[in-house]
Amino acid sequence: MIIGVPQEVKNNEFRVGLTPGNVSGLCKQGHSVLIQRGAGEQIGLTDESYRLAGASLVDSAAEVFHRAEMIVKVKEPQAQECAMLREDQILFTYLHLAPDPRQTKALLQSGATCIAYETVTAMNGALPLLAPMSEVAGRMSIQAAASHLEKTNGGLGVLMAGVPGVSPAKIVILGGGVVGRNALQMAVGMGADVCIFDRDIDRLRQIDLFYGNRVRTFYSDSLLIEQELCEADVVIGAVLLPGAAAPKLVTRDMIKTMKPGSVVVDVAIDQGGCFETSKPTTHADPTFLVDGVLHYCVANMPGAVARTSTFALTNATYPFVEALANRGVMKALSIDHHLRNGLSVHKGMLTSKPVAMAQGLDFALAEELLVA
Repeated sequence: MIIGVPQEVKNNEFRVGLTPGNVSGLCKQGHSVLIQRGAGEQIGLTDESYRLAGASLVDSAAEVFHRAEMIVKVKEPQAQECAMLREDQILFTYLHLAPDPRQTKALLQSGATCIAYETVTAMNGALPLLAPMSEVAGRMSIQAAASHLEKTNGGLGVLMAGVPGVSPAKIVILGGGVVGRNALQMAVGMGADVCIFDRDIDRLRQIDLFYGNRVRTFYSDSLLIEQELCEADVVIGAVLLPGAAAPKLVTRDMIKTMKPGSVVVDVAIDQGGCFETSKPTTHADPTFLVDGVLHYCVANMPGAVARTSTFALTNATYPFVEALANRGVMKALSIDHHLRNGLSVHKGMLTSKPVAMAQGLDFALAEELLVA
């Protein structure tokens, strides 16, 4: 199979879909890999390292899309990339379709088979290709919050850890999944005053057993959330409904009750965000104010630590890339229901029920399309 890796084009996105080590593994199995020149240069993965691993270097994304049978990316395809997709081509990347009708329409029109990293599953019901970036984003959310609490960056001027005689920052984390737990780890490590909300009592018990009285745990309830927001210096939105639009847990009226200069970090922004006041931002212009509250809603947070993120992501995605290349997409999807759960679009048909519900579209079961 011919596998193509274009350079990412999203704002300040320097991650890359395959490492030289991945390329070497694929080439040794008889596959061809096309890498757009410069795709990994910004994070120390040089064109020469890809060439030595066996890749062919090409000058443009257009050539990658034209020649490759499977495109392996990191972020959802932008409009110009969707236009280059074709029927019988495989796209394997993050898609986050639920809040993005325009991308959904473009992928349906392309006729390509599009598999979303974020909905591929594992035996325990986990999301193995989403987890690495959720870990990175969760940890980064606290770094971003700490930085933007500084007065010079638009915040109230609060030190996350406090100092002797002065209270630390108060942090509210909404969601106890992978993002929330990684944010919690960083926040506790920095000495903040932290509480976390979730609807999974067993998960809250685990957090309580591990952290003890260093963390307050709450069952997710809108009244309790509103009460905690009034005193919060930072709120981390870490809510996930796999493949679906994120629920709006924090309303505009709740934002109005928060302290001027407090910071919200919406890690769920890829799925539409869990704050009613959220809108996607970029690393070039990461924040905006609503009712005096600083909003950080960068849609590709892990892109800021692109080298770490690339290796963390490809460690998880490579076995699936290998399976698709060795078996072909139809066989790979047929025999592996976990990979099949990632199928979002196939030959002009939507196969994701959460996306269909979010956008009011028809969908078909992946199993039925593959049989047909």
